[in-house]
Amino acid sequence: MRRLLLLLLLSCTTAQAAPVRVFIAGDSTAAEYGPERAPQAGWGQALQSYLDPARFEVRNHARGGRSTRSFIDEGRLDAIASELRRGDVLLIQFGHNDAKFEDPTRYTDPDSDYPRLLMHYVQVARDKGATPVLVTPVARLLYDFGSLLDTHARYTRAMQQLAARERVALIELNDRSTRWIRALGEQGARPYFLFVPEQGKADGTHFSVAGANAVACLVLREWRVLQPGLEDAFVRDIDCDVGAAAGQGGQPAQPSRVVHEHDIAIRQPGPHGGAGPTTAYPFFAGEKDLPFVLRKRVLHKGAGIGLHPQHKDEIYYIVSGKGSYVLDGRQYDVSAGDALLTRKGSSHALQQVGDEDLVLLLAYPR
Repeated sequence: MRRLLLLLLLSCTTAQAAPVRVFIAGDSTAAEYGPERAPQAGWGQALQSYLDPARFEVRNHARGGRSTRSFIDEGRLDAIASELRRGDVLLIQFGHNDAKFEDPTRYTDPDSDYPRLLMHYVQVARDKGATPVLVTPVARLLYDFGSLLDTHARYTRAMQQLAARERVALIELNDRSTRWIRALGEQGARPYFLFVPEQGKADGTHFSVAGANAVACLVLREWRVLQPGLEDAFVRDIDCDVGAAAGQGGQPAQPSRVVHEHDIAIRQPGPHGGAGPTTAYPFFAGEKDLPFVLRKRVLHKGAGIGLHPQHKDEIYYIVSGKGSYVLDGRQYDVSAGDALLTRKGSSHALQQVGDEDLVLLLAYPR
């Protein structure tokens, strides 16, 4: 009897420790792709990389070209239903192919068929004790005369109305991905979509690996609000919110900008009594409100930074080349990849050695 009770307890413990299974029913934007389709990827393919596999297990059933109708007609929802159990989650994202009115095997009317079929997915999940989560269709990278087009408006609205009416959890991916694309801009968003000229691939619907990861992050930012405790299972950061991005109602405190080092290069002798010649790149030296300094310095052959006391904490990072570094009377051979921290009150010096320029980055507070 005691052995039976022990087995039952072990069984219960194992069941409690089992990861929550996350099923995805969707189209090509969420689907998985093998290496032969690289760099194409779907956001569902990237979702597991954000989640501790001991806590959540993603089972991606999304397939390219499917709509709410064809996914059911092909038996794909039945396949999910056969696996669903209490405590699972079913993410449901359709809309891209539901709008293909020229194909009756996929087309769904956004005011009638689409919400009715979505409700079928919801009911299948609920009947199994699983949690259905509707996901509005992800935006396309499609601009017209400088404006990003909303190609899913009627389907997004129909899903929103169904979620409100039937009290179904909703992830507003259409809104989040639209703001994400606008924040990147038409040209800035292209690396996140399938634009690969050498492979003859150019479309604003499907994602590159970078885009799949970014959209998966957007999905999780919405999902965490719906499922308390989800953040405890994150193994990657989801700091990808674009709600206050420039152009979306928010403005930086000071103007941000890009500089090119060839525009700011200054030829100088070695600082602190060091030998020369060197080339300094004082990035953003004129930004009075910037609380830190970032500089690049190239120590050409024979050049160095002379021995001097340090009045602020400072970091050197060796980008390339080799040098002899002296810190508080101790010598170190340094080369690419080494980071050198000098605290306030220490003294240090750096001398280039060998035939290659010694290139380093310097960072310290103003």
